[in-house]
Amino acid sequence: MSALFAGSGFAAYLAGAIVSAAMALWIVGKGDAVRPDRSAAIAALALNANWCFAAATFEPGQAIVQLTEIARNFGWLFLLLRLFANDGRDESLRLVRPVVLSLAFVEGLQVLLLVLARDTQGIAGVPQLIFEISALLRMLMAMGGLVLLHNLYVGAAASSQQLLRWPAAALAGLYAFELNHFTLAYLVGSFPQELVVLRGFAAAIAAIPFALGFNRHAADLEFRPSRAATFQFLSLVVMGAYLALMLGLARWLDLLSGGDTARLIEVGLITAAGALALIWLPSDRLRGRLRVTAVKHLFKHRYDYRNEWIRFTNTIGRTGYDETGLEARCVKAMADITDSPAGLLLLPEDDGSLALCARWKWPGGEIPARAMSADLAYILEREGLIVDFDEVRSGVDYYGELALIPEWLRDDAAAWAAVPLQHFDRLVGVVVLARPVIARKLDWEDFDLLGVVGRQLASYLAEEAGQSALLEAGRFDEFNRRMAFVLHDIKNLSSQMSLLLRNAEKHADNPEFRRDMLVTLRNSADKLNGLLARLGRYGAQGPEKSAPFDLAALARTLADRFARIHPVILARAEGAVVVGEREALEQALAHIIQNAVDASPAGSPVSIEVFSDGLSGCIHVVDTGAGMSPQFVRGKLFKPFVSSKDGGFGIGAYEAREMIRAMGGRLDVESREGIGTRFIVGLPLQAAQDLGRGGPAKAEKETAL
Repeated sequence: MSALFAGSGFAAYLAGAIVSAAMALWIVGKGDAVRPDRSAAIAALALNANWCFAAATFEPGQAIVQLTEIARNFGWLFLLLRLFANDGRDESLRLVRPVVLSLAFVEGLQVLLLVLARDTQGIAGVPQLIFEISALLRMLMAMGGLVLLHNLYVGAAASSQQLLRWPAAALAGLYAFELNHFTLAYLVGSFPQELVVLRGFAAAIAAIPFALGFNRHAADLEFRPSRAATFQFLSLVVMGAYLALMLGLARWLDLLSGGDTARLIEVGLITAAGALALIWLPSDRLRGRLRVTAVKHLFKHRYDYRNEWIRFTNTIGRTGYDETGLEARCVKAMADITDSPAGLLLLPEDDGSLALCARWKWPGGEIPARAMSADLAYILEREGLIVDFDEVRSGVDYYGELALIPEWLRDDAAAWAAVPLQHFDRLVGVVVLARPVIARKLDWEDFDLLGVVGRQLASYLAEEAGQSALLEAGRFDEFNRRMAFVLHDIKNLSSQMSLLLRNAEKHADNPEFRRDMLVTLRNSADKLNGLLARLGRYGAQGPEKSAPFDLAALARTLADRFARIHPVILARAEGAVVVGEREALEQALAHIIQNAVDASPAGSPVSIEVFSDGLSGCIHVVDTGAGMSPQFVRGKLFKPFVSSKDGGFGIGAYEAREMIRAMGGRLDVESREGIGTRFIVGLPLQAAQDLGRGGPAKAEKETAL
């Protein structure tokens, strides 16, 4: 052994001796005096210190070092037997005692090997054979110790496990190190100098948690490793196991064949294995599976709540360079918690149904305008139900939601869970999460955490909606004040023009001039008075103004009007007689068509379709412009004073929707960025209204006649 390794080995084993002796003395003074295995623990630590002292004093391989190591191993075996007896399991003790005696016999064979090694010095090949047999026996000893520890801890009662966890963990680490040490020694043919040095440090490190387990308050001690450190450690373990496997295969091939052929096979095998490692080890699936395994077996809880809360807060509070809106950040915050790769946010419409508001990395194609029905939204709101789509696909039904799950979610294999966002028992929205890379079943901890996060996200969304409503109310108040001034001025102007008209009728001398002036003034007064009347009844639609009219005729009129400035095609014109105010609908459709013309490239036609679905007359206005994002459609398109045009008032779309609603109709929008937009207007058919007002009774009467 080189001088460097000799010095390091001396320091390592000296540290092991000092720490082991100190821990034995600490148990004598501070340990639990009522534990029956206390004496065995003190003896085991003392024998461990004795071996470390001998290894630091004498050269490796000398008989005294080997004998002290054998004594140390006997001490650990005796301690294991006392730990089984201390647990009070008589049946297990009867089964374990023969195993411990067998391992003691295996360890006792090391004495025979020492004698043979002394008597066969100088005989070619025999020392190496004795070395390999000794390494195999030590490997068997380490594996037996690990098996005993596993059965000791798994079979113990919950109260006993709290007392056993620290000593069992220390011994398991020590036996695992010994197993790797002698396995590599057997494969290489000699003891690796690095591992020989590390044995002293391993003995010192294992002595500390072992002694802590015999403290009076050992049951209250808990080991809470960092998750990041644990995952990195497991990654190193995987890579170490992979390296050991490669070394083992190389050693086996070398023993099997030898020569250039073996060397060629070794190089080819290691090259192929290295390429496989570069592809396989960095994969998201492997890291995800490693993470799931670690969380399942090493931690009490699936989630690190502190880190998850910090990440959640950072995601929600970020206004990053990508200008991601709050809606998309809400989806990302919830998806990050469950390692979900994508998600959707659905928000309520006026009729209670849910529509798409934001998507975050969601795969797939079209999502319907009405993503979820009002009935399903009511169940989610009433029960606070988190929908597990795997249960839905297997036919599990809790509150009658099974029949209401939309087909697009049922058929999409990526859909994993739907989490309601509730604010004071009111449904604010629903987040749909995509399936994680490593598929797993939702459990109680997932449901609890997602429910809490859903309520927190709902409060953020409700707060933003409240702020938007206050801002909108302020803008309306400002708009009303300005309109009051405008109306006052218009009213004064109308009065002045009416007075001028009366004076002109009395004092005009020139008949021709008087006639022209009267016509001009009368028209102006009529227009101003009409404007005042319209502003006075703004937003109100009286039933006395409703009348039947044909949607197809109205669509032809509008198509002819706009065809002079841009190609507008009436692609479909089926007769559909509806009930409403024709002038108001014409004004609303004119605004929609004008927007479509403005959004379309030059020469790209705007298409108009008119048809009936049996209950409503429908008009579709379709353009192939730049389209709009779900966030803009949901949050800004129908908001007053928000416009995408320079100098626009941003009130046209809002006015059009309010006019159509006042007539009992509905205005929906479907848009895809880069593809185009479709405005869908629906008004009740006259025949449907007549049928609802008594048409069936009238038809029955006519049949009777």
